[in-house]
Amino acid sequence: MDLAKLKQELKKDFNLSKSSEDLQKLKVKYLGKKGKITDLSKTLGKLDQKDRPIVGKKINQIKTLFQDLVKSSSKRIEDFELDNEISKETVDVSLPVGKIFAGGLHPITKTIDKICSYFSAKGYLIEEGPEIESEYYNFDALNIPENHPARDMHDTFYIDSGKLLRTHTSPVQIRSIEKYNVPLKIICPGKVYRSDSDPTHTPMFHQIEGLLIDENVNFGNLKKELIDFLNYFFAKKLDVRFRPSYFPFTEPSAEVDIMDKNGWLEIMGCGMVHPDVLEMAGIDSKKYSGFAFGLGIERMAKLDYSIKDMRVLFENDLKEISGS
Repeated sequence: MDLAKLKQELKKDFNLSKSSEDLQKLKVKYLGKKGKITDLSKTLGKLDQKDRPIVGKKINQIKTLFQDLVKSSSKRIEDFELDNEISKETVDVSLPVGKIFAGGLHPITKTIDKICSYFSAKGYLIEEGPEIESEYYNFDALNIPENHPARDMHDTFYIDSGKLLRTHTSPVQIRSIEKYNVPLKIICPGKVYRSDSDPTHTPMFHQIEGLLIDENVNFGNLKKELIDFLNYFFAKKLDVRFRPSYFPFTEPSAEVDIMDKNGWLEIMGCGMVHPDVLEMAGIDSKKYSGFAFGLGIERMAKLDYSIKDMRVLFENDLKEISGS
């Protein structure tokens, strides 16, 4: 075989190669079992002994040339393929963008913000407390005796050593009294836990409770505060009634109802802070009095957004929540 002609053919083939696949084919063509350089090496044994070193040297030069061409062509092809891939992924910034679906606040979050903004504007402090509470703050300090049904295992999630998941946000009221003393105006939103689940109840839900303590506070102050709030929240003048009720930590106590298209609807609980609760917190109940109220955020959101099943609020169905 003409070695000079083989060199020319080798260079031509590498110059025409355009891809990694082409390089692989050239390796087979020249160095494979039946490759041209491989065949040359096999012919050395048939040459005269004096010619073998000369031809062997030229064959090695061709092998070296082949490796040099592989190296240079690999770099050229790699750069070419990379540029080609980048060009395919180029973003045309002049093209119009598609519709962007922005996120939004959850109905519960919006309801909490709506209530807190109202009371904050009226001078109430927004306070928070731990979700894992002691029996003292959750029950004892709120005048809830040891034999009260609210302490039963079927209502309360107990942990251990007198610890439990708080069943209401009222413990924040006691903690706030200890923190600020009186006079005091607070609103305390947060998660609470009770062993209950049906279309109108969930084992974890949100409450907001309010507390006002000062001199000469009476039930008339409480009624006006809540009627004004409910008219604001539902953006209309409502028919509101207060029904006598019982809570261990308030006396007198009342349930608050509003009139809707289906009749009277219970909306929240309230009452004057029980003197025993004030005294246990170190407050002179003869000088100070106060009122407290509490409402469920899910119930308010359910009414405000016309949600049929309260459990939808916790199922992460974006279609249902946004539709509400």
